[in-house]
Amino acid sequence: MTLQRHNYEALGLPVGPYVHAVSYQGTLFTSGLTAFGTTAQEGTLAEQADAILEQLSVIAEQHNTSLKKLIKVTLFVTDMRDIIGLRETLQQHYGDELPASSLIKVDGLFAPELLIEIEATIAV
Repeated sequence: MTLQRHNYEALGLPVGPYVHAVSYQGTLFTSGLTAFGTTAQEGTLAEQADAILEQLSVIAEQHNTSLKKLIKVTLFVTDMRDIIGLRETLQQHYGDELPASSLIKVDGLFAPELLIEIEATIAV
């Protein structure tokens, strides 16, 4: 099986030298996604996470899978004060299908209003 690179029109084309996702041997690896360019861009940590998980759902649907097949997520957050809201949002999207997860505090992302970036590995 060959490596396949994917961009999704619904997410807008990447502005840098990367693709939204790469699939290989039944696994989909996403680039880090943010709420940049969405209505949640200026929102809370939980609102931005919700927008990102919606983007991940779009990607999953394009490959006939869903967030129930999340293997691993890595969350990069700039502010830990709304961690409870973040956890509630994640739980709403995950349901009982919990992925492996890492949460990393970072000093900042590429735009100051962005509070979270999420990358994911999804089974297809």
